[in-house]
Amino acid sequence: VELVESGGGLVHSGGSLKLSCTSSGNILNFFAMGWYRQAPGKQRELVARITEGGTLSYADSVKGRFTISRDNAKNTVSLQMNSLKPEDTAVYYCLGQPRPGLGLNTWGQGTQVTVSS
Repeated sequence: VELVESGGGLVHSGGSLKLSCTSSGNILNFFAMGWYRQAPGKQRELVARITEGGTLSYADSVKGRFTISRDNAKNTVSLQMNSLKPEDTAVYYCLGQPRPGLGLNTWGQGTQVTVSS
C-alpha cells in the first residue's frame, strides 16, 4: 500500500491550504490515519489523527485552525489548514497506522507547506 500526499505549496500568513492523502489500498485497513510534520532541525511531530471510529486528536498548536477528515469511499484523508502561520512551515507527512501487531506504519513521501510572513 502506498500513501500519496498532495496540496502543499506556498501561502501567505493567514491563508489556507488543504492537504490530501490518497491510499492505493483500502484505508479501512488502517486503524488510524494521521498527519505529521517536520520542520528543518526539528523532530517530526503529530499534527492531527483520526481513527477508524472517527476519534480525533490534534496538536495544541493547531487546534481550532486545522481539521482532519476521512473519506472512506475515496480512500482519502484530508487536512484543512486555516489561519496558517509561518511556524506551520514544514514538510507534512501522511501516516497509516495498522491495528497493533498487524504490520508496520505506512508513510507518504511528504509535501512541503511554506507560510510566508
